[in-house]
Amino acid sequence: MGTHYENAKVFKALCDPKRLAILEQLRSGEKCACVLQEPMDLTQSGLSYHMKILCDSGLVISRQEGKWMHYRLSEEGREKAVNLLLELTTPNTKQAGHCPKCGK
Repeated sequence: MGTHYENAKVFKALCDPKRLAILEQLRSGEKCACVLQEPMDLTQSGLSYHMKILCDSGLVISRQEGKWMHYRLSEEGREKAVNLLLELTTPNTKQAGHCPKCGK
């Protein structure tokens, strides 16, 4: 499912407390950057940094309206992340190899 580099973007997006808080805010619907920035006590550049990572991961979609960016959760990105986690954590016995040292 994609390259390891692309897949890592999903986990990078989820490994920061501020980005998790942003995702929590977006659960109630699309938000303007100004609305996201205030409760997070982030500068505009700080918010932009986190939003770029969230958008690059595919978990968040952005659109510009006037001078402000608006962000919302991506259903497609969520499904990709869920499927990736399932794929990476589901044993694949068909590809099980034997250890040359212990024979298991």
